[in-house]
Amino acid sequence: MSEISREILSVGDLNRAIAASLEDRFDTVWVCGEISNFKAYDSGHWYFSLKDEEGQIRCVMFRGRNGQVGFMPQSGDLVEVSASLGMYVPRGDIQLTIQTLRRAGMGGLYEAFLKLKAKLAKEGLFDEERKREIPTHPRSIGIITSPQAAALKDVLSTLARRAPHIPIVIYPSLVQGPDAPAGIIAALKAAEKENTVDIILLVRGGGSIEDLWAFNDEQLAYAIASSNIPVVSGVGHETDFTIADFVADLRAPTPTGAAELAAPRKDQLLQELDTMKQALLQRVNQRIEREAQTLDQLALRLSHALPNPDRMREQIMSWQLRLNQAWSVRIENMKRNQSHYQSQLEILNPQRTLERGYAVILSKNKDQLHAVRNPRELNTEQGFQVRLAEGKAEVQFSQVKQ
Repeated sequence: MSEISREILSVGDLNRAIAASLEDRFDTVWVCGEISNFKAYDSGHWYFSLKDEEGQIRCVMFRGRNGQVGFMPQSGDLVEVSASLGMYVPRGDIQLTIQTLRRAGMGGLYEAFLKLKAKLAKEGLFDEERKREIPTHPRSIGIITSPQAAALKDVLSTLARRAPHIPIVIYPSLVQGPDAPAGIIAALKAAEKENTVDIILLVRGGGSIEDLWAFNDEQLAYAIASSNIPVVSGVGHETDFTIADFVADLRAPTPTGAAELAAPRKDQLLQELDTMKQALLQRVNQRIEREAQTLDQLALRLSHALPNPDRMREQIMSWQLRLNQAWSVRIENMKRNQSHYQSQLEILNPQRTLERGYAVILSKNKDQLHAVRNPRELNTEQGFQVRLAEGKAEVQFSQVKQ
């Protein structure tokens, strides 16, 4: 084939052809190496290189995959990865697209961890809806750990500094080795039976995956999930994750962090109490002011409802004056009426008629006198009495003419 007839590829076409060839040639591969230039981007994707004494290769692990790792890798960590081999066409860089990542040497342990984690997640043990609320002001705190653990000293010193008023109950247990899960479960049951603590701190210092394996026990996970006391896990370092961390009601990055999450600071409590005191005083003062205003209104209404002594005296004096005036008018009217009646009586007095020159003839009938009104009553047989203005006279008529 001549040089002219040979196909000429673009750089992009060549890189894509190499990428396709690599994907066809290599299935999923497991690679062990040391992490270098690790970067976690805001997108959630991880970019780094794997290297050993003989070389290095670029790697990418996307967000949907790295969420299952259980720890945050750092440069210098020795890890094992399962990945597909390919090429990043724009730069022509061969790279590994990582599916799973684990610490080197974990092998079967890590596989068992992932398998149990997936099983318990499917059962809902990690669901936030199931987890109990952590009390903000616990009356007492329980600690499950080894009495010889350095983590216990750190937790106790943190609690003594932050909340010296909160009682502490220690439930001793092994935290490493094959007997540790049963010991931790027994400690949980003892705390539930005593029912004297409001929160439990499950703590242990850092170590390898083998050292922390007791906290990946399935039965322990069920015991934590079924505990009626909220559990805060503080196992290992910040990058260490165990099944106990996922199933606990709250995970702390370290044992000291667990103590800080469980116990409020003393000065913070005092500040909250002072805030509550000020709010209470404000409410009391507002209530007093409202009641005082109500009392003023009632006093005003009462002053209108009850008679005023001065006003009553004024009214009494006014009524007395009006009564005296009315009585005086009544007396004057009675006097005038009396005078009128007297004058009327005087007018009707027979004596006054007689004084005007008249006389009245009285007839005797059975010793009773009555005025003669009809001339026919006059006769000569009986005597009559004649009354005049200045006296009376007994007369008898000798002759009566009608």
